[in-house]
Amino acid sequence: MALRFKQLDGAPIEVSDAALQAFKASFRGALLTPEDPAYEETRQVWNAMIDRRPALVARCSGSADVVRAVQFAREHRIVNSVRGGGHNIAGLAVCDGGLMIDLSPMRGVWVDAAGRTCRAQAGCTLGDVDRETQLHGLAAVMGFVSATGVAGLTVGGGFGYLTRRHGWTCDTVLSMDVVTAEGRVVRASADDNADLFWALRGGGGNFGIVTSFEYRLFPVGPEILGGAIAWRAEDSRSVLHAFQEFSANAPRELTSVAVLRIAPPAPWLPKEVHGKPIVALFICYTGAPERGEALLAPLRALGQPAADIVTRRPYTQMQSLLDATQPKGRRYYWKSHYLPRIDARLIDTAITHAARIRSPHSAILMFHIGGALGELPADHSPAGNRDAAYVLNITGSWERPDDDEANKRWARECFEETRPCSTGGTYVNFLTEEEGRDRIEAAYGSANLRRLAELKRRLDPDTLFRHTKGVLA
Repeated sequence: MALRFKQLDGAPIEVSDAALQAFKASFRGALLTPEDPAYEETRQVWNAMIDRRPALVARCSGSADVVRAVQFAREHRIVNSVRGGGHNIAGLAVCDGGLMIDLSPMRGVWVDAAGRTCRAQAGCTLGDVDRETQLHGLAAVMGFVSATGVAGLTVGGGFGYLTRRHGWTCDTVLSMDVVTAEGRVVRASADDNADLFWALRGGGGNFGIVTSFEYRLFPVGPEILGGAIAWRAEDSRSVLHAFQEFSANAPRELTSVAVLRIAPPAPWLPKEVHGKPIVALFICYTGAPERGEALLAPLRALGQPAADIVTRRPYTQMQSLLDATQPKGRRYYWKSHYLPRIDARLIDTAITHAARIRSPHSAILMFHIGGALGELPADHSPAGNRDAAYVLNITGSWERPDDDEANKRWARECFEETRPCSTGGTYVNFLTEEEGRDRIEAAYGSANLRRLAELKRRLDPDTLFRHTKGVLA
C-alpha cells in the first residue's frame, strides 16, 4: 500500500508500495507506520508540547540504515527529521508527514582507557556514556540530565559539570562519523573534512547526520563531592548573593547551579517544605574531596538550610541527580540567556518572578560555566559565546494543555525582564521552536552564522536537512 508523505516544498506525494518494499528490503532496522503498535511510543518525544506525526519512522540499526534512510528521503524529496535521545525542547526529532530517522536503537559505547577516548553511537544518552567511562575512572564532558541524548547535546555545543574545566562538549570531540546529504559516510575531524567538523561542533543538525562521536575523556571520580543544599525562599536573596561570590571565586573543579522553585516532594527535602518556595544550590566538586569540603564550609554555614545532601557520591549518581525534575511527558517551555555575571539586578528580578511561578514543576536556574571556554577564540566552533560566565534558564514545566498560555507567559515575562542582565547571547539547544533568526544569531554570533550559512549552501545545497534550527536567512 502506498504511503502519503510531505515533500520539502510542502506538496504531498504518494510513494508507491513497490518503492516502500524496496526500502524495507534494504533496511535492517524496523520501519514503522502509524498502524504499527510501536509507532505511538516511538514518535513521542520528551516535551509533550510537541505532537507531530511522521508518515514513517525508520529505526536505524547502524550507519548503513542511516545512509539508506537519507537516500530514500533524498530520492523522494521528503521532509525528514533526526531523533537521537529525543530530549530537545523544540522537538526537532519529529516531523509531521515526513520520515523520522530514529537513531535511538544505536547505543554502543567503546572506551579506550589507555588513550582516554571513547566512541559513542548517536542514539546514546548521557547515562550510557557515563556508565561505561566511569568503569575506568574517566568521563566525557556531558550535560546535567542522564536521559539527554549525546547527539543533540554535542552538535548544539553542550555544557555540564565539567565544562568549567574542559569547555563545551563539542570542544572535546576528536572525530565524528557522518552521513552527508548525498548519502555518503565520511569522517569529520581536524584533519578530515575540517569544514564539516567545524560546523558540526555547535551548528546543529544542518550539515549531516552524525552516527558516532569520538570524545576525549578526563580523569573524574568515580567518587566526587556533590549534591544539593536547600533553603526556604525567605533566604533567597542572601543565598544568591553568596552564590555570586562563591561561584565567581571558585576553582574550575567546582561547578554550582542555583535553582529557584517550589519544593517537590523529593525524599531528600523535609516534608514541611514540600510545596513551598525554596532556593537550592547543586554542587559538583571533582577535585580532592577534602579540598571541596573546605570550599563548601561557608555555604553550609549560611542561614538555616532546610536540607543538605552534599556528600561523597559516585559521579554517575551526580549526573542523574536532576533527572526527576525533567520526566518525559510533561509540557515544557524554556527561555534562556547567557550572563556575564550574577548581579543585584538579576537577583532581584529572579526572586520576583520565582514568586510568580505558575506550576510546581517550573524553575529558574543559573548554571555557572565560566572557565575553560574562554580560553579558545570565538570562532573555534559555532557554539561561540565564550565570554559567558553563566547560563540563565527559565524552565516552564506543567501537566495540562489548558495551562499552556499562563506558563508560557510567565517564562516570557521573566525572560524579558532579565534581558538587560544578559550578554545578548543564548544557547541554541535551549531555543524553543518559535524563536527565529535573531535568536539563532544570538546563539552563534554574526560571523559564525555567516560561515555556517556558506557551509550549508555548499554541503547541503538542496537543504535536505531542514528540520533544524536553520542557519540560512
